[in-house]
Amino acid sequence: METSTQVTPAGRWIKTLKGYRAFQPYPLPPEITWTPRLVRILSQADRLLGRLAGEGRRLPNPHVLIRPFVRREAVYSSRIEGTQATLGELLAAEAGAAVERSPEDLREVGNYVVALEHGMERLKTLPLSLRLVRELHEKLMTGVRGEHATPGEFRRTQNWIGRPGCTLSDASYVPPPPEALLAHLGKWEKFLHDDTIPPLVHVALMHYQFEAIHPFLDGNGRVGRLLITLSLCARGVLPEPLLYLSAFFEATRADYYGGLRNVTEQSDWTGWLEYFLNGIARQSEDALSRAERINQRLTDWRTQFSGGGSKMPLQLIELLGANPFLSPRETQHQLGISYNTVLRAIESLESGGVLTKVGDRKRNRVFCARAILDILEEPARLTAAPSK
Repeated sequence: METSTQVTPAGRWIKTLKGYRAFQPYPLPPEITWTPRLVRILSQADRLLGRLAGEGRRLPNPHVLIRPFVRREAVYSSRIEGTQATLGELLAAEAGAAVERSPEDLREVGNYVVALEHGMERLKTLPLSLRLVRELHEKLMTGVRGEHATPGEFRRTQNWIGRPGCTLSDASYVPPPPEALLAHLGKWEKFLHDDTIPPLVHVALMHYQFEAIHPFLDGNGRVGRLLITLSLCARGVLPEPLLYLSAFFEATRADYYGGLRNVTEQSDWTGWLEYFLNGIARQSEDALSRAERINQRLTDWRTQFSGGGSKMPLQLIELLGANPFLSPRETQHQLGISYNTVLRAIESLESGGVLTKVGDRKRNRVFCARAILDILEEPARLTAAPSK
């Protein structure tokens, strides 16, 4: 129930009988002012994302490179929500190493990986939809902090955004009340299949609206960021999930939240689109650079070990593209070969400068290809947006 309404170009603020104000966004798409600057930024983002897509189609084993990229996105998206696990810790734990990070942090990041991989598999038979959104949320929130937020279910109570300890009355943002939620989500779902808008603009609008509706009690940011990659793949813009924006959002956090807020308060769609499309351009460059350098490193190592008597070092090099950490025991089970055969191959790679031992454990040893891990972990190189 509402007592009064304040209309803005992006939606309307309603004052409920309980005394708090909640925002109800208007259905997408909005009216967009196509300034020369916005057209130029869209063109650049299209061009760079096209280069990344082309590189993805040329990769001999795209699934190999996608695996660490997915995990990099999981780390940065979870970091925005306060999780502290690093990419190296996640990859090391997956390889069987003991890491000091809390199991809860690793599980939250791991859930993001599971959700994204689930979404990509489901897109083969199910379009982007509210059903898929609920499935993603269930994968994300099961067994982690915030599980009280009913994994896989849209909220039935009012939520809000604000500083820790704030209440509805002093929240910085209150999304639509629960009784209006399904109507907003239905219109949002219909927009998912609007093919009259340039795909990169479409995904920017979709992401804003999802965050404005805030349909879950917890996990809205992570689901919203997952949907960016899934939408680009569903629309055929990317052949594989190679582009992720969480690192850009995390590095420009104030601009990210400011852009969302300016749409809500000032209907500044132009500013939001410029920011989002610049993020696509920068992250396309970043992903392309990392993919090319990792590919080159793997190629160099293949050449280095191609003349040896054993083919086993070459098999291990292929594994390093998916995870730069190797555990002899895990590798033995993965390849179905003897432990001693794996050890000899690891020793060969270690003496050739490819692998280094992690820690000083005598048992359950773990080795790392630092050259690849360094490429994956280096900070994103964020350059300025095109000049006005």
